[in-house]
Formats: sequence, C-alpha cells, structure tokens
Amino acid sequence: MLQEFEFVGVLSAITLTIPIVTLLIAWALRPKKPNPAKQTTYESGMETIGDAWVQFKAQYYIYAIIYVVFDVEAIFLFPFAVALRQLPLYALVWAVVFIVLLVDGLLYGWRKGALRWN
Repeated sequence: MLQEFEFVGVLSAITLTIPIVTLLIAWALRPKKPNPAKQTTYESGMETIGDAWVQFKAQYYIYAIIYVVFDVEAIFLFPFAVALRQLPLYALVWAVVFIVLLVDGLLYGWRKGALRWN
C-alpha cells in the first residue's frame, strides 16, 4: 500500500519542482536593465491620457461571461451532436436538461436587465 503512495509522492514532487525550477531559471537569465520608459503605463503602445485606473462598467464583464458560458455549452453539446444516433434516450434527456438550465440562466439575466446595453 505504501508503494502506491510513493508513486503519487514522486509525481507530486516532480509536478512542483519543474515549474519552480523553470521560473527560477527565467528569473536568473532575464535582462535586468530598468529604464523609466519601461516603467511607464501604456495601452496598445500609446501613452495614456489621464488616470490609468479607470472604472469600467461591470456589464461588460457580464457580456464576456455570458459569451464564455455559451461557448462552453457549444463544446459540451458537440459530442452529443456527433454521436446522437448511437446514444441512448437518457443521454438525449440529459442534453435537453442541460440546454434548459442554460436557457433558464439566460432568461434570468435577461429579466434582471443584465443584457441591456446602456
């Protein structure tokens, strides 16, 4: 039994060691030439005008989250579409339940006004 956990311990040590070592190597090899021009804040290669800490509307993030949700939905439904004829009926029922839950979330956001562009 202990031998099984030794394997897990070795894998855990490897998975922790590799990223730490690569980050340390990158830190040691990076160029260290600080410059005032490199320290300035810029956006898209242009000088900023005014304060760089501008508050954005949270609604933009809600649009992005809704896009990601429906993008993930398309990824999860693609296997159902490909293997629809070979799947049993309960798999189709679960796919429909999945779609209904996502549409319910969309309707909830719509009713709350999260999708209104103001």
